[in-house]
Amino acid sequence: MARRKKIYEGKAKTLYEGPEPGTIVQYFKDDATAFNAEKKDVIEGKGVLNNILSEYFMQGLGQIGVPTHFLKRLNMREQLVRSCEIIPLEVIVRNYAAGSMSKRLGIDEGTQLPRPIVEYCYKDDSLGDPLVSEEHIAAFGWASQQDMDDILSLALRVNDFMSGVMFGVGIRLVDFKIEIGRVYDGDFQRLVVADEISPDSCRLWDIESGQKLDKDVFRRDLGSLTDAYSEVARRLGVMPNNPPAPSKPTLVN
Repeated sequence: MARRKKIYEGKAKTLYEGPEPGTIVQYFKDDATAFNAEKKDVIEGKGVLNNILSEYFMQGLGQIGVPTHFLKRLNMREQLVRSCEIIPLEVIVRNYAAGSMSKRLGIDEGTQLPRPIVEYCYKDDSLGDPLVSEEHIAAFGWASQQDMDDILSLALRVNDFMSGVMFGVGIRLVDFKIEIGRVYDGDFQRLVVADEISPDSCRLWDIESGQKLDKDVFRRDLGSLTDAYSEVARRLGVMPNNPPAPSKPTLVN
């Protein structure tokens, strides 16, 4: 079998050249990181769950007319996506105060916000992905004003879809982040939702108990991450045929 060409390796995924021009194979790893990779571990089965959940959300967005880079899932850990130029921004949509917003503004976690708030962070791990304004984005040419209008529209449409889907299975969508890519068709450019949508990139709380079903379980040592992600997959009806085995304790020398 020919060895695939690796394009990029990030904290949670590895990208390989796809079988056709303009395609990429996105491989979901079991690596878990938090606090800008200061905390790390390997959680067996995490990549399988994120792959299947991201497929579910991306397909759902496509069905309501939100463009994404997703083409198809290839196997338990890989999916085929369109190659796109990633805009160097994390687009964060917040419905409830949590995490860094609570720390910055002194708002109690879980406080419902008057309306969804969209924030932007500059994608640069070495800088800690700093919060930036639309003024920064325009001044440094990361995106045009038309791009920003389209990004805001996409982010709010994703929020509407995700909030409804999660509410239907008893989960509160507290916040989430997405990345946006540019896809070129000749001289024509369009923006698509890229990267992934999974419990790695969302805050998900059980509506009744407040139990966290997202990466905060790992960040805050609240239990088994695979159990939390498996619960989300179970409620959505997308549990893999061979569920991931429970994560094993990590031995530290």
